[in-house]
Amino acid sequence: MKHLWTPWRYKYLSSAQEKSDCIFCLAHQCIEKKECYVLYKSTHNLVLLNLFPYTNGHLMIAPLQHIATPLEATQEQLNEMTFLMKQSILFMKEIYSPGGFNVGMNIGKCAGAGFSDHFHLHILPRWHGDTNFMATLSETRLIPEELDITYEKLLPKYNTLIENKHN
Repeated sequence: MKHLWTPWRYKYLSSAQEKSDCIFCLAHQCIEKKECYVLYKSTHNLVLLNLFPYTNGHLMIAPLQHIATPLEATQEQLNEMTFLMKQSILFMKEIYSPGGFNVGMNIGKCAGAGFSDHFHLHILPRWHGDTNFMATLSETRLIPEELDITYEKLLPKYNTLIENKHN
């Protein structure tokens, strides 16, 4: 059996254990969306950038309600999350032209959830050759784009959802 190590996530996971506040609930309450990297807030969910991305454009979609699993979510919450997932993939295809996507959830601490009390969906655009020796050998991730730039690229796409919602 091979093991994949992600030492860069230690800072992220250990900081989660030190904080009693949920990052998704804090993002929901955030006044200045850009400070929290919130791209979109809908009726039941929000879309935000991952502060410790695996790739450019690594997004998360989380329900506004603080719930631990999809089993606790309403059908409306799940339907909206699925709609936002689809829109996010379309937006990232237009902006980044990735070769594929990883989409998924880690539900529960033993499944790798950094914030196990508030379930969320990860969307990661992927490219051929986007993994390399740097992350494995030197505990270094190569993310060519800063979060502020990613935010500025994606925000206009999510603003179209807001405009369409009000029309």
